[in-house]
Amino acid sequence: DPQQRILLEVAWNSLEDAGLVPEQLAGRPVGVFMGAFTLDYKILQFQDRETVSTHTAVGAMMTIIAARLSYVFDLRGPCVSIDTACSSSRVAVHLACQSLWNQECERAWAGGINVMTTPDYTIAESKGGFLSPDGTSKAFDSRANGYVRGEGAGVVVLKPLSAALADGDPIYAVIRST
Repeated sequence: DPQQRILLEVAWNSLEDAGLVPEQLAGRPVGVFMGAFTLDYKILQFQDRETVSTHTAVGAMMTIIAARLSYVFDLRGPCVSIDTACSSSRVAVHLACQSLWNQECERAWAGGINVMTTPDYTIAESKGGFLSPDGTSKAFDSRANGYVRGEGAGVVVLKPLSAALADGDPIYAVIRST
């Protein structure tokens, strides 16, 4: 699934931005909390049974989104893939913060991904009346009339503020509550 590949690239970029060396994280209690919504590529993978292989299932399951990162970087903290529809990435950040505040991990990756590779979900959601007919997202607004599909990826590295200050880490934001 291209989502897994892109998420690996974006997660790597977040490590570089944080000044971290992947080998220093191996075997450490680093949590991975990743959100994903639809799995468009799964539709393509299972259309032709002749191309289904031993790797097809692992490449098509949303549950593997976070596990792929934990496995590749040999991380030993909580590993959670989240699908709460449009709020998946926000819930991933919430769960990562909770895990840090509960001292279940010393650092956490949080983020999400959505890649639209087929029109199938868009067609189904359109037929269901879920999509905004004017193509404009108006979340939490009285004029809201559906949602707008989008694609992208984002990953942040989180750790307790006291640890970030002690380590001299660059700090872009402080999350006080979720």
